[in-house]
Order: sequence, then structure tokens, then C-alpha cells
Amino acid sequence: MDHGAANGFIPSLYKSASLLPIARHRQSLLYLIEEFPVTIVIGETGSGKSTQIPQFLKEGGWCENGKLIAVTQPRRVAATTVASRVAEEVGCKLGDEVGYSIRFEDLTTEKTQIKFLTDGLLLREALADPLLSRYSVIMLDEAHERSLSTDILLGILKKIRKRRADLRIIVSSATLQAEDFLRFFAGTDAIAGTGNVGRIISLEGRLYPVDAFYLDEPAEDYVERAVKTIFDIHSTEAEGDILVFLTGREEIDTTIQMITDRAASLHPKAASILALPLYAGLSTEQQMYVFEPTPGHTRKVIVSTNIAEASVTVQGCVFVVDCGFVKLRAFNVRTGIETLMAVPVSKASAVQRAGRAGRTKAGKCYRLYTEAAYHSLPETTVPEIQRSNLAPIILQLKALGIDNVLRFDYLTSPPSELIIRGLELLYSLGALDDYAKLTRPLGLRMAELSIEPMMAKVLLSTPGFGCLSEILSIAAMASLQGSVWFHQEGEKRSSETARRKFAAEEGDHLTLLNVYQAFITQGRKEAKWCKDNHLNFRSMSKAVSIRAQLKRYMERFGIDVGESLGSQQTPGHPDQIRKCLTAGYFAHAARMQADGTFRAASGDVVLHAHPSSLLFNRKADWVIFHEILETGDKTFIRDITKIEKRWLLDDGISNYYQVQ
Repeated sequence: MDHGAANGFIPSLYKSASLLPIARHRQSLLYLIEEFPVTIVIGETGSGKSTQIPQFLKEGGWCENGKLIAVTQPRRVAATTVASRVAEEVGCKLGDEVGYSIRFEDLTTEKTQIKFLTDGLLLREALADPLLSRYSVIMLDEAHERSLSTDILLGILKKIRKRRADLRIIVSSATLQAEDFLRFFAGTDAIAGTGNVGRIISLEGRLYPVDAFYLDEPAEDYVERAVKTIFDIHSTEAEGDILVFLTGREEIDTTIQMITDRAASLHPKAASILALPLYAGLSTEQQMYVFEPTPGHTRKVIVSTNIAEASVTVQGCVFVVDCGFVKLRAFNVRTGIETLMAVPVSKASAVQRAGRAGRTKAGKCYRLYTEAAYHSLPETTVPEIQRSNLAPIILQLKALGIDNVLRFDYLTSPPSELIIRGLELLYSLGALDDYAKLTRPLGLRMAELSIEPMMAKVLLSTPGFGCLSEILSIAAMASLQGSVWFHQEGEKRSSETARRKFAAEEGDHLTLLNVYQAFITQGRKEAKWCKDNHLNFRSMSKAVSIRAQLKRYMERFGIDVGESLGSQQTPGHPDQIRKCLTAGYFAHAARMQADGTFRAASGDVVLHAHPSSLLFNRKADWVIFHEILETGDKTFIRDITKIEKRWLLDDGISNYYQVQ
């Protein structure tokens, strides 16, 4: 119950659209969009830009003649949650007039007029429709996050605009990068001062003051300090929900468990605490829990990654606890390995996080670092295009007919060594020829598959190894965000016993295959089977759907998918499967050292098997791994499979190591 409401009244679940700060700008927004090809909208998260602008456009007639409005988001969570909110406001079923499309999940129909989708997915649509002719308006939301796909989309839209005078482009950003965006689209016009390309409009969000508090000395363990701070707020502050920023899933799960354990010892008459996670690996339904109204006599604590910083607004948060770190992708040019590592946030992010507390009333932000540390933070985050593995993006650009990737119109140019490294990897995978042209059919098919290039190469290599059916299952399992395993506190041993049931001595990929095969023969019929085996039923069902989509791609390429799974024939020989994986993941080969650590074949980085891997504390000579992450001072590899050194001596693979 909201104690700010009079007795007998229940507050509305959503803020009425007419009360949002954006409402008074409706007419001027529609006028600018009508008059100019490009409109840059500055508005804080929560100003209503993501939910209201698409509705204004629909009401303003931009969906006539079967045209659609596209709204891109850098994150899947935002695409799904904003779409369901707008569908509710429009009064339609999600998937009818309002729908969303994210990788491996399409909730749109022929009725759809407003389509929310990830920036990466709109980029993929350009492969089939280079002028994106289905759309009358394309809105790039949260463009200030500077995701890789958003940056590339900006360049693609700049090209399309020259061919489509009818197209309207809206770039929405929470920060003052607006001038840069407008200058980018205006190009030479800006120098000439014609100013006919676009305008900037600012929608002030209704922000209440937020007091910031710092630690007097650095925290030794910010997870423990975050939990202590939550309970200090709970015992001393008035009502209001708490939003906690941490860096990743494992930290969030640990924190929620710590909160739940400590909450059990609260005084029986004290308000209870409801701790909920928010991160990208959760299913759409699990993400929706955080948006439910807080139950009576309860304080909600949302423990989130930086998703809640800009992509989604959670109503009712009055307190923010900020650990001061964020996990970012960083590509090491020397080793050719991309890692996820926790780094200090930028000042812009810290301000954005604090602002989450001032949406409904004056708030407080507790920063788990010193004020001196805040002043030493970088002003903004380095755009993804300057610190990522560019192979996937180069592949997309080449497939879009943009051959000279060095001369492409980037908002911020990537370092040339990142482009060179991406070209080398694609060449060694066989996607590019000696002239850096896309190979056909291999390179083109790799670009069309909705998975990263190394796994695409594995899938397309399967006919030569006779294990397509098995690799389809492995690719689907490896494409899931988050783990298929779960364990409640106190059940760690039984979950490890369950996992051992499926273990394949060759490593994690074949174990994932065993899990998938067992699920489709036993687990689909009864959800209890998953529970007994500590498997996430939703994740497993998602893997079935991803596999079906990948199978459709292969059939479209004319590759025969002889099923050995459903018909229970002898599955592909494990050696063939491992050779096939090596054909795509040779760049992620590593050798075990005498002390049990690994060394990457392409560099001298010390790697450790992740505790979740079957090869943790096991002997192996050579392995390939799926991903790599840095935690604290260690670099872990995950999803590991044993291979033979001789498989790395294949022509294309040895070429890769010669150019290193």
C-alpha cells in the first residue's frame, strides 16, 4: 500500500501517460519529425521517451500504408519490457499492434505497427532489406550507450537516408552527446550551415534531488558492504525500494542469498525484504517480477547489473547502492581474446545510476567508494567499437555490401589494429578470401546465421564431420544466456551429483549435448524431471526453440539435417564432434601447464578452468574453450573441451597461428 495515498485509495500501477514530462512536448515533437529527416531527443530515462514517442507517431499517422515504426534498444531486456508496457498502454495483446523481436524470439504478427527490437536485429534485417523499406520511422533508443550495433546502425542509416527522403530517424539519448549525433548525420551540411538535416529537442525528466554519500575509506569487499548498506537503510530509513548495482550474475545471486539469509533474522514486526535479481540471462517472465508493485509491509531490493542504469525504469526506487564497477567487454589485440572484466564506471554512469533514486521523490545514493575515487573516474565509457572483437561486425558489413570497412562512416572510428585482427580471424575461418572479399557460400552463410562467427563456422563445417544434428544441439545450448543449471542453497552437493550424471569425459560441450538429449527424451514431458536434475526447465525449452531456428537456417542453405537425436540412431562419434568444434574454435585453443593452469596458444596469458567446468581440476593436454571472463585477478575459461594437438595443424588453422 502506498502510504502517500488517502485511505481507501489504491495507487495506479503505472503513471498516466498524460502526467509524464514528455506529454507537453507532443506537438513540437511531431512537428520536428514531420519537418526534418533526423530528430535528436535528449531525455533522462523515465521521461517517457521510449514508451510515448512510438505511440505519438502511431497516432500521428506514421503507420499508414502498412508501414512500421521500429524502436531499437541496445539490450534484450529493454526491448521486451518496454514492448509489454506499450502494448498494455495501447490496450492490445503483446505481438499484435505492438510486438518485439530479439535474437531467437519473435513476438510480432502481420498486425504489428510498433516493433521494438535489439539494434543487432535491425542490422540483420538490413541483410534482406538493405533500405529497411518496411519502416517509416526508425528510433534508436539509448544511443548514448554506444553499443557496437547502435554505432554501425547510425552509419547504415546515414547511407539509407540519402536514398530514402521519406525515412525519419530519431536518435534518443540520455546525455548531452546530441550535438555529436546531429553533426554526424549533417556531415558537410553542418559545415555549410544549412541546418536542414535535423533538430535537437530536450525533454526534461521530472527529477527530484538525490543526496550522494561516499565511504570514508575503500571497501575491501563491495558485495558484503552492499548487503550491510541495504540493512542499514532498511532499519533507519523511511519506506522506499532499494536498487543495487553490481557487475554480474554470480555477484547478484550471492547477494540475494545473503540478503535472504539475513532477512530471516529480522524482527517479526519489522517490514520484510523482498530481494529480486535483474540481469540479461533471466527469462522475460523472471525479468517482469521486478516491475510488479511492492507487496504491503515490504521493501523491495532489486539487485541489478547496469541494465537498470539506463535501459529500464523501475518505479518506486528511492535508494540506490552503487558498487562503482561495471563488467565491460575488452578485446586484447595481442592475444586475440575478448574478455568480460569489471572496471570502474564512468562519471556519466555514476550520475545516471544515482538519478534512478530521484524518480518519484527525493532519494539517496550510497556509493561504495570514496569521493576522491569518484573524482578520478573517466568522464564517459569508451564506446564498444573501440574495445571489442570486430569480426562479427566486419562480417555483417561485408554481407551488406560495404567492402571497404576501413572507410565506413563510423561515429567514432575503431583502432585499425582491431579491424586488422577481425579481418585475420575471418580470413582464417574461411569467411574472407585473399582479397578480403566475402566468400560464397561460406562467408555469406556465416553472416546470415544469428550466432557469432566461430560457432557459425562450426555449424557450417558439420557436413564434413557427419555430426550436424549434435552440433545443432550444442550450438543451441551454448547460445543460451545464463546457465542451464541451478542450485538452491544447501543443495550444492546434490546438484553436483546431478551434473555428474550427464558428464562426458571429453568436456563441457559433449556434456551439454548429453543434457539436451536427455531433456528431449525425458524432460520435456514432465517439468519435475528438470527439478530433480537441477536443470532450468525454461532455459532447456529455449534451447529446443533455438535449435529449431538454427535447423531452419541449415535447411534453407540446402544442408541435409539427418536427425540422429529424435530417431535414436547412434549419435555422431565424439571425436568427430570435437574435431568439428576445433574447426571453428581453434583461435580459442590452450595448452595445460604442469601447474594445472592453461596457456592460450596465441599468447602467454595464464588461464584457469572455471569452477563450473567439468575440466576444473582435471587433466588435459590441449583444449578449446567457448568464452573467457576475468574475476578479480584471475582469468577463467568456460565451456571447455579436450582436443588433440594434431587437429590444430589443419591448413586454415595453422595459417591463423602463422599470422599471430
